[in-house]
Amino acid sequence: MADTAILVLDGHQSLAQTLAQQLTASGRETEVLSLETRHFPDGELYFNLPENIAGKDIIVLCHLHQPSDKALALWFMAGHLRDFGVRSVGLVAPYLAYMRQDIRFNPGECLTSKYFAELINQRFDYLITVDPHLHRYHNLNEIYSIPAEALHATDIIGDYLKTQVKNPLVVGPDEESEQWASEVAAVAGCDFLVLRKTRSGDRDVAIHIPDVQRYADHQPVLVDDIISTGRTMLRTAEELVAQGLNQPLCIGVHAVFAEGGEGVPSADEEMRAGPIAGIVTSNCIPHVTNGIDVSQLLTPAVLSMLANLPVAKA
Repeated sequence: MADTAILVLDGHQSLAQTLAQQLTASGRETEVLSLETRHFPDGELYFNLPENIAGKDIIVLCHLHQPSDKALALWFMAGHLRDFGVRSVGLVAPYLAYMRQDIRFNPGECLTSKYFAELINQRFDYLITVDPHLHRYHNLNEIYSIPAEALHATDIIGDYLKTQVKNPLVVGPDEESEQWASEVAAVAGCDFLVLRKTRSGDRDVAIHIPDVQRYADHQPVLVDDIISTGRTMLRTAEELVAQGLNQPLCIGVHAVFAEGGEGVPSADEEMRAGPIAGIVTSNCIPHVTNGIDVSQLLTPAVLSMLANLPVAKA
């Protein structure tokens, strides 16, 4: 019987199975637990975990896109696992929510990043995530007191470009993306450009592009950590194509994609209708665009955390 188990709270069974297989192949036999979960008619959460879990190291897998229900589920399940005598409870959150409010931009605003971190600190032994939104925080340990590791997807994106895209040209949509674009391009062994943008509103972005005619035979690749509205990528794609370049491939780590509504397309639908060659995202958040597997990043990080477990909480 496996001493390590993955508990899936976000429905991302495919990532859980791949991660379990890689951990087992690395010498840490790991199973994926079954979990019954539903809502009562009044909206309250219900869970039932029938397996014998006493003494096990539990890896809770939960991307935190649309996080409010998931955050409460994390609190409940971590307490439940402790009550049933597990050895440790770690959180693997490929997408980490509540990092946006890292200061009070206006008087009276709630500092949700700090308070969410306090919730995780109280219930979990460690945290592993991928490319969190670190702006004014320089490191997760500024708010997380448990061991917390932020992994980076630059290498696996670069490997994807090297093996799957012919003659790529990495294009960063703005100055903030320069380090990101340069690192991806270095792994892929290709050139990169960084553009300059001016934002005049949530959906109004002007892109300024240098002379790129010498890259007319390349495949432009727009790379960003989060694809939310997709407007910056779309505007960049329009300008690149207007200058005679090929339609760009859009790559993102986190497939957030703003939802649409009645008569309003979702972000990915709007992007597909524009001048792009395609959309590829990592499977941090499950989406039809997933094409880059992050389990190869997560596996060594999980093994390291398990090998250096802190003292279990009472």
